[in-house]
Amino acid sequence: MDLHSLISNINHPPILFFILGLLVVTVKSDLEIPPQIAKFLTLYLLFDIGFKGGVELSKSGFNPTVLKVIIACVLFSFLMPFISYRILRFKLDVYNAGAIAATYGSISAVTYATGLSFLDSAKEPYNGFMTAGMALMESPAIISGLILIRLGANSSSQDGGGGTSGHQGSMWSIVQESLFNGSVFLLIGSLIVGYLTGHEGEEELKSFVFDNFKGWLSLYMLDMGILAAQRFGDLRKSGTFLVGYSLLFPIVIAMLAIPAAHYVLGLNNGNTLLFTILCASASYIAVPAAMRMAVPQVNMSLLLPMALGVTFTFNVSIGIPLYFQLIKTLWP
Repeated sequence: MDLHSLISNINHPPILFFILGLLVVTVKSDLEIPPQIAKFLTLYLLFDIGFKGGVELSKSGFNPTVLKVIIACVLFSFLMPFISYRILRFKLDVYNAGAIAATYGSISAVTYATGLSFLDSAKEPYNGFMTAGMALMESPAIISGLILIRLGANSSSQDGGGGTSGHQGSMWSIVQESLFNGSVFLLIGSLIVGYLTGHEGEEELKSFVFDNFKGWLSLYMLDMGILAAQRFGDLRKSGTFLVGYSLLFPIVIAMLAIPAAHYVLGLNNGNTLLFTILCASASYIAVPAAMRMAVPQVNMSLLLPMALGVTFTFNVSIGIPLYFQLIKTLWP
């Protein structure tokens, strides 16, 4: 795995625009993306990814490979927070450990979108059914994170630690929020529409969904670079442990996901990269929104800098090209 190959893999517009966004803050430029446009770009990417995934799923159908991938994605999303939680409890309270564990069990749709664009540029084949797996990975992580918080808070209370239940509402309201918050609802809804309309829908929305994707993604990545750079200052408050966790934990998971995708799920190189991205990314939209509502004790100044400032920045600038180069080296 040589340096030239790695640099050539980074040389894609969305990744370079993200780096440009980092430079905006570094040189103290007054460039900014208006919040309304940033919100539109978020909605567009979720709509685009979901719809295209549904169209591809309508072509491939629900074969054993598709079902295996979907089951693997859901199980990973639900179970990973239980592992993360045990590590994070060495330094954090129940509420923050549970929230961060859920964040790292969930996914980043924008990191996934960057991976799709990367594979398109590299002309590496992949399948739309990976998007179906992605669409179902937000909710299980939120649910398991909140279960961990509830169990941990109850245990602390029984041990005389003065803990409280930590969140409001019944478990059904928690499940409802994790399934129907805006980003998850749009992603799954677009997936269903794409699946139902298939090739006809693809032709009708071709110019909006397919032709404009990389341009809108590049503009969004510029905004993400600006936001990530603005979060770097908060990382000093997080401490060495959390900064190390947000960088090293996803890398370890990626090194496990790559052989699992190839040998256990039988995926090609493109799908292996997408599965790795899903496992190694962290949510900075859906999970923080759900946790903010359900668990007021969660410290967002810890969660967001970790997920966006470190993990997202690493994945889109170095991680994706690095994982792809490793996959290509192992299975040319």
